[in-house]
Amino acid sequence: MALRFVLPVTRWLVLGLVAAGCGGGRSTPRAPGTATDQTLTELFNLSAVYQRLGRLAGIGPISFVGNVALLAGRGDSTLMQVGLSLENRSLSFQRDAGAFTARYRVDIALGRPGLPPIQASASSLVRVASFQETQRRDETIFFQQGFLLAPGSYSLTVIVRDLAAGAASRVERTVDVPLYGPGTISIPTMVYQVRSRVSVADSLVAILNPRGTVSHGGGDTLFLYVEGYRFSGPTRVPVTVRDEQDSVVYQTEMEFAGGRGVEGRVVRFASDAPPLGELTIAVGDGPSARKTRALVSFARGWVVTNYENLLSLLRFFPYEPGLLGQLRGAKPADRGRLWRQFWELTDPMPETPENEALDRYFTRIAIANDQFRDEAGEGWRTDRGEVFVTLGEPDQVYETPPANDRRLIRWIYNEYRAVLDFEGTLGFSRVRLTPNSRSEFARARSLISREVRRAR
Repeated sequence: MALRFVLPVTRWLVLGLVAAGCGGGRSTPRAPGTATDQTLTELFNLSAVYQRLGRLAGIGPISFVGNVALLAGRGDSTLMQVGLSLENRSLSFQRDAGAFTARYRVDIALGRPGLPPIQASASSLVRVASFQETQRRDETIFFQQGFLLAPGSYSLTVIVRDLAAGAASRVERTVDVPLYGPGTISIPTMVYQVRSRVSVADSLVAILNPRGTVSHGGGDTLFLYVEGYRFSGPTRVPVTVRDEQDSVVYQTEMEFAGGRGVEGRVVRFASDAPPLGELTIAVGDGPSARKTRALVSFARGWVVTNYENLLSLLRFFPYEPGLLGQLRGAKPADRGRLWRQFWELTDPMPETPENEALDRYFTRIAIANDQFRDEAGEGWRTDRGEVFVTLGEPDQVYETPPANDRRLIRWIYNEYRAVLDFEGTLGFSRVRLTPNSRSEFARARSLISREVRRAR
């Protein structure tokens, strides 16, 4: 069974769930900023982050993330569901009758020593209405494939191919497929949407959450689906969430009525309840507890889990300087609310789940950090980095021949009618804005904020 989803351009994360409820939980609130520091390398190397969380993170030109659901199947079998998510920008779109289309293929193989491999392949077409949608960085494409397996250890290989570009990314890992007996619970599965099964013969009707991430302080909610099998009577199962310091930050219970072959339950975690950073979620007690890992970040599109680091990275962000000042002076209890307010006021397209202005800003940081690394320190924090991150790529670039040990670089921005000069000394890599150009840059920067305010 293979399922493919292409999500429309709407805020879709919080979906209605058809499942029985759970017992009330209690949490220990933590202030944003308690997680370990994030580096720029990690911020823009999401594959490494997802691999650390145990996800299927594609290595290669096509960015994809995957996760695996393991539930009881018919007889002594186990139902495995492999779920992948891709970003539109990972695929090569081509214009097609007023729209844009891309084609991809997924190949999945499961192997055990001495046995022939179990394989599945499927191709799919993605169609979007505008070029802007082809550049989306959020989870827009979902693929799922189901298998019915005998318990045991399997080698899993997933390959995603861009059929237009001829590019491919792959990931390999070992998956231990358990046998679920009476009185056991399933490995918790993160989902966006799910319908609880009433029989182990049923297929899983769900949209898996491959990334397992949630943005802090907003309307996002993390949903965890767990099944209990053949409990003899009413049973309470504890759910414990621990942060990176192994401290308990949230506890609740799931209640199973008993006397049924399978009972599905959903645990809901509001995004402002757990702290920022990586979380370990344990269902059950002691060594037999089933565990999974999730991530709470300031936004789902990029991994920033430290409040001070976030503010440092936003130092050149040209929008809403007043709100940025409020964020810097905010009390821990107010940070989530002010961050959500900042997000909404700087989002140029509220109908989409991402903030395009912030996405563009962080992408420029990555580019500047690479392009201007010849100067001492981090490239994005140099004068050229500051201008690039704020105004983007210049329309024209000139560098004068060396004279009298001086180095002069000129950037011209037609949109802002700005001519910016950088000066340095030969033999030293660092160049700086001239005083007059610093004033001209300040004028161009103010135009950006003014345009955003007029657009509201």
